[in-house]
Amino acid sequence: MALKGLFRKKTVQDILKQVEKNNADGHNALGKHLTARDLTAFGIAAIVGAGIFSTIGKASADGGPAVIFLFLFTAIACSFAAFAYAEFASMVPVSGSAYTYSYVAFGEIIAWIIGWALIMEYAVGNITVAISWSDYFTGLLDSMGIHLPQYAQMDYLSASNGFKDATALMQGGKTFENLSLATQGAYTAWTTSPVIGSFHLVADLPALLIIVLITALVYRGMKESRNASNIMVVVKLCIVLLVIAVGIFYVDVDNWHPFAPNGAAGVLKGVSAVFFAYIGFDAISTTAEECKDPQRDLPKGMMWAIIICTLLYIAIALVLTGMVSYNELNVGDPLAFVFDKLHLKWMSGIIAVSAVIAMASVLLVFQMGQPRIWMSMSRDGLLPKRFSKVHPKFKTPSYATIVTGFVVAIPALFLNLTMVTDLCSIGTLFAFVLVCAGVLALQNRTDIPRGKFKTPYVNSKFIMPVLLIMGLVFSFGYNKKNTMDFITNETQINNSADIITSLNKEETQKVYDYLVSVDAKNATTGTPDLEVLLSQYQQDDAKYASVISDLPVADSIKYESGFGLFKHKIPMWIFLLVLVGLSVWSFKENLSLIPLLGLICCLYMMAELSVWNWIYFTIWLLIGLVIYFGFSRNNSKLNSIEA
Repeated sequence: MALKGLFRKKTVQDILKQVEKNNADGHNALGKHLTARDLTAFGIAAIVGAGIFSTIGKASADGGPAVIFLFLFTAIACSFAAFAYAEFASMVPVSGSAYTYSYVAFGEIIAWIIGWALIMEYAVGNITVAISWSDYFTGLLDSMGIHLPQYAQMDYLSASNGFKDATALMQGGKTFENLSLATQGAYTAWTTSPVIGSFHLVADLPALLIIVLITALVYRGMKESRNASNIMVVVKLCIVLLVIAVGIFYVDVDNWHPFAPNGAAGVLKGVSAVFFAYIGFDAISTTAEECKDPQRDLPKGMMWAIIICTLLYIAIALVLTGMVSYNELNVGDPLAFVFDKLHLKWMSGIIAVSAVIAMASVLLVFQMGQPRIWMSMSRDGLLPKRFSKVHPKFKTPSYATIVTGFVVAIPALFLNLTMVTDLCSIGTLFAFVLVCAGVLALQNRTDIPRGKFKTPYVNSKFIMPVLLIMGLVFSFGYNKKNTMDFITNETQINNSADIITSLNKEETQKVYDYLVSVDAKNATTGTPDLEVLLSQYQQDDAKYASVISDLPVADSIKYESGFGLFKHKIPMWIFLLVLVGLSVWSFKENLSLIPLLGLICCLYMMAELSVWNWIYFTIWLLIGLVIYFGFSRNNSKLNSIEA
């Protein structure tokens, strides 16, 4: 087969004919039950969940009240991408989302890559939500006097890593009582868990429970899923509005100063957590075949969902950071935490119940999206035929739904929240980038039938180069030091927590003895806590640098430099090089500005994720390519047509 066969494309006309012929070749049509209101509700169900009840706390702790700008930036970026999704959904109103759109725009190999990335988005996203749901559910049980063993409510990785961190901190003199609650829980889970050989039996059983229940509901039918989703959306919107209405009376504007305590870097540090809050809107596009009028209703549903949720997120962020200091919000249940801190326990209870409902609704939407992606790939021959089987009674992709349940449930027992959030975000952003690029690639094609919705056209020929020049002026004019440090790969000092957790027992004693010798005041207090001794200097950059330089340990522990530092900058260098290429492309081809900005914003957020996420994502894509060349390429329906 020629290399060009990798980029063989499907036409819009053929895709629409295939849907009409589903019954003829054994694939029953999906039931059509959804309106614009239902789609908006699905979008809200997916977006208002883990973000507002969980990850908003970490993002607020990093960025302070200025995190609202990150929500705004992310919403704008998602809106740009939503325009591209809406145009494709109007053009190709079938299940498959970005996978199907890429098949039309770029060809089979790119479609496979994006389909494989979407598997990561939905499966890993559901793992994240299931873990968050478990945290709230076990917290609710605790408040009712029902206490599950720690090892039965925590994932394996969190327990293992928490045990190691707790051990290192306690070696440095910190008492168990002074460890964070999360670290205490992880240490307890690890030390009290049953052991087989050297393997600790630690697993998040409540996460398994909710996945089984939601998978059963999704299997049962779209109408039932829609009704359940609509009820859950009404409940959680009422709770969010109640939180805002009550919380606004406890806002202390002094907590909004400083507004951006850690600057732009602190605000952007939460990009993964905040973006994760928005990714649900693209799941709407997977339900295209079940819409009564997809070309009209899909664009409306996406846009309204993003607008409503952005307003809610900004209001909640302002209320939270106004009720307590931003640096107290790095907790898994920030809404319940702030009301509990202000002794409004009745609100904490309401929030805990609503969070359990809200997380379940997010899980429901994501668990619907995954099987429909697999169904579309199976219809094209890229996955085994069983994945496209539709239940004759329930009109759902039954086999794919069951497989999705297993794919989500098993990792949820063992993976931790941070890892899966970041992996989900990078997979989703990659999909957004390709959808935006697909609209740009098709904008001048005359052979593509257009739907009812089209992204407003603004010529980026001169706007894009001007924006690039403005960015350079800002970088070298107003942010020169950070820019030059980035370019020259200037050595950076590690923070106190990273240094302490990297020390062995002998090094810990040496560092402690040294700090006591240079700080007589702390020595007289008799504090045995190494973290307290070292972190006190971080308020003064010059003093901290001086103290760190004299620590009696290797430079590799104190500093990050060379390739060890440069590797973390590789994603940003990729972004900058692509940005130059996009400027040239926009100048030559008069590209449409909105999808171009969507591509740039999403690629920038990818660049803000750690290099390890890029590495894990690359490994995932390579595994997908092995499957493609081993099975999918030869079994593709386009391959049989060519033959």
